[in-house]
Amino acid sequence: MTEGTRATGRRWALLAAVGALVAGGIAPAAALDAGQRDAGLPAAHDGTQAALDAIVAEGTPGALAAVRDGRQRWYGSAGVADLATGEPRRDRDRFRVGSLTKTFTATVLLQLDARGVLSLDDTVERWLPGVVRGNGNDGRKITVRQLLNHTSGIFNYNRDEGFLAKFTGESFLEHRYDGATPEELVEIGLSHPPLFAPGTGWEYSDTNYILAGMVIESATGDDYASQVDRWIVEPLELRATSVPGSSAAVPRPHGRHYSKLYEEDPNAPVHDVTEFNPTVAGSAGQIISATGDLNRFYAALLSGELLPREQLGEMLTTVPIESEEPGASGATTAAYGLGIRSDRLSCGVTVWGHGGQVPGSLSRAAATRDGRHVLTMNRNGDWGAQEGENAVLEAEFCD
Repeated sequence: MTEGTRATGRRWALLAAVGALVAGGIAPAAALDAGQRDAGLPAAHDGTQAALDAIVAEGTPGALAAVRDGRQRWYGSAGVADLATGEPRRDRDRFRVGSLTKTFTATVLLQLDARGVLSLDDTVERWLPGVVRGNGNDGRKITVRQLLNHTSGIFNYNRDEGFLAKFTGESFLEHRYDGATPEELVEIGLSHPPLFAPGTGWEYSDTNYILAGMVIESATGDDYASQVDRWIVEPLELRATSVPGSSAAVPRPHGRHYSKLYEEDPNAPVHDVTEFNPTVAGSAGQIISATGDLNRFYAALLSGELLPREQLGEMLTTVPIESEEPGASGATTAAYGLGIRSDRLSCGVTVWGHGGQVPGSLSRAAATRDGRHVLTMNRNGDWGAQEGENAVLEAEFCD
């Protein structure tokens, strides 16, 4: 329930086609005055704003984006944060970031590698003895690196039929507060045989990152949330970023999160899913943040502020993506590193970042390799064509 994408096997189930959100649809919010949007470059982001407006015109309740480009800052929004009140989306709104969490998880593990606490080439068995066994799965043959770049072959628990039956459709409303332990999620993944021998293929799997979080806890003797806070949130002063654990609430201020519960009917009813227990996402997708914090994080990461050169090089060493994953559609080439992906846009510009999806929230972060130009966007509905998100990136980095 954390996947960063609708494309990866439709892990929650096939997303509904784009349709009217309510009778008559929702019109895009009027674009902000250019001077309000960007005091330095008044017209530079008009295309980005237009792409946000188009997402809302197609049925998403609200969309927002923030840009960090050197010393320039820009914020744009469209639509509403709350369908009941009509309140607009705001740049300070917090939201569930989904699989952008994976970049945080990988960064902590790379910091542990830099400090000599563990090695990327350690086996999973070393840190989690006996955990990855059964149905052909063997942690003695899988490395930490293979968890982070999705070459382990371990099945994605979000594709399990029993998991989908519980957390999609009307069943989600009944089970939204249930939660799950990391061990339970791993058990679901390991109930399936591996998709391929470790290191011989690529397949996006949240099970990899649940295991990665467990490795962090085993290697440090500390809980996952504390390690994220200690090594990322506190040094960067990310005041809107939190690891919620089993808390079902989104800290204020926030907009509402809306879902059609992954029903295929484009006219399926919309539900407010702002609250649910995010332990079903765990270290693969539970973090809550805001656009400004996420821009700060990716800028710091890619500029070398969080990792030594060697570990940053390891993070950005990629393998080809053999099936779609967050943000693949629309890119000319795509590859996956350690908790981060690269996409080459139609204009030849390569951006680094991740996509994220949880019920009611779709997010995307992208940055140039030097971290100077960063965009983070969010839409508070989990249905609709991914092309809208790609159009935002094309407008910002190409136009």
